[in-house]
Amino acid sequence: MNRRHLWALLIVLALGALALLASRPAAEPQPAAAPETGERTTPETDASRRPTLQALASLGDQPLPRRALDIQHWQTAEGARVLFVEARSLPMFDLRLTFAAGSSQDGAHPGLALMTNAMLNEGVQGLDTTAIAAGFERLGAQFGNGAYRDMAIASLRSLSAAEQREPALALFAQVVGAPHFPQAAMTRLQNQLLTGLELQKQNPGHLGSRELFRQLYGEHPYASPSEGTETSLKALTREQLAAFHRRAYSAGNAVIALVGDLSRSEAEAIAAQLSAALPEGPALPAPPAPTAPAANRAHIEFPSQQTHLLLAQLGIDRRHPDYAALHVGNQILGGGGFGTRLMEELREKRGLTYGIYSAFTPMQVAGPFMISVQTRAEQSEATLALVRQLVREFLTQGPSAAELQRAQRQLAGSFPLSTASNADIVAQLGAIGFYGLPTDHLERFMRDVQALDVETVRAAMARHLREDAFVVVSTGPTLPQQPLPPLEAPLDQPLAPSESR
Repeated sequence: MNRRHLWALLIVLALGALALLASRPAAEPQPAAAPETGERTTPETDASRRPTLQALASLGDQPLPRRALDIQHWQTAEGARVLFVEARSLPMFDLRLTFAAGSSQDGAHPGLALMTNAMLNEGVQGLDTTAIAAGFERLGAQFGNGAYRDMAIASLRSLSAAEQREPALALFAQVVGAPHFPQAAMTRLQNQLLTGLELQKQNPGHLGSRELFRQLYGEHPYASPSEGTETSLKALTREQLAAFHRRAYSAGNAVIALVGDLSRSEAEAIAAQLSAALPEGPALPAPPAPTAPAANRAHIEFPSQQTHLLLAQLGIDRRHPDYAALHVGNQILGGGGFGTRLMEELREKRGLTYGIYSAFTPMQVAGPFMISVQTRAEQSEATLALVRQLVREFLTQGPSAAELQRAQRQLAGSFPLSTASNADIVAQLGAIGFYGLPTDHLERFMRDVQALDVETVRAAMARHLREDAFVVVSTGPTLPQQPLPPLEAPLDQPLAPSESR
């Protein structure tokens, strides 16, 4: 190992130690970077700016401070959108490319987007997958990728010094812009995915989720299973992957997010380099708006002691003006963990489940609103009726003032975590760019949340949800049903944790 590589390794180890320390509760205030300039401050160099400890009571209702983000944005000559935040506190940078290349673009070939993304780092000119991995490792860099319904991503984390940054970016540009899709690697990944599909047949939650999207979206692209089917995976060819890459991984279809120890000119050079390395082409259109299905019920017979219940209806797209109100309403109903309406009634009062959760998943077009719960198979119908009742009451009455205030305070307290690290910020930038949100979206969101009142939340939830409009999928055994025990009765012991997952 030469001296340059030794120094790079030492820096990576030091950064790992810093990350480990940062993940632990701090016993005293830690040095911080000045938000405007990125200048490092320490107790030794500037005692006047040393943070002071405060009693929690003295904070009152004021939200915790959050990193101020100066988001710069532009477009490359090839049409890629770029968002950049300069952050000088660590000698590294995070890069994320986001493409409209998720399974909603699969067309008649389910699994095409997932397979194309998974094959990016399997081979390029002169390098196989082992050599690619060794190249990133030798530079102290990390490559990541993933494909979902709306999008596909490729990411890089690297030291910012030119001797590590430039070769890491060159390799990354080659991997994302010019993959070769070698047949041997493709066959291996196909076999892995086919094995995964076999294992998923033993997972009642996955079976239910797959059927739920089919029932909810019908012929819409969102109904397509992201991981493909046994038939479609076997039929895929490397020529199809190469054609999909040329179309969906084009510069015009890309959002480039950059955060870290870079100047504006360095960020512009990186964005230009990556944009030029991608195939030429325009942005792909978003999927069409889905049509809301009629309420229906489907059941999948599965041998188990529990029944997995999934309830869903169409929600909103990511840019909808009701986003903040629905987010807060869902946090109160079932998205906030312990203390939510659904958790209190089903777990705390009745012992019917270890957990029940609800969520809006806004996407390019209307994503699902979903409620998920596992409960005793013999009480599944009564549990379903109770969930419907609680949703109906919430849509009619809305949250209480105390529930709303608690949700607003929880969001104000947790929101700083959304920009706590460069990795968090680059993920936010990718979403802002991909969904076409304003660059001050994070600040607007918190202002909207804090301005909400009970009636605004209730009205927004009632506009988008109806108690009688749910698509319901149950997975479990068919058993004679029992009524719920009265609230005054002693609660039974809950099921074993392994059965509740």
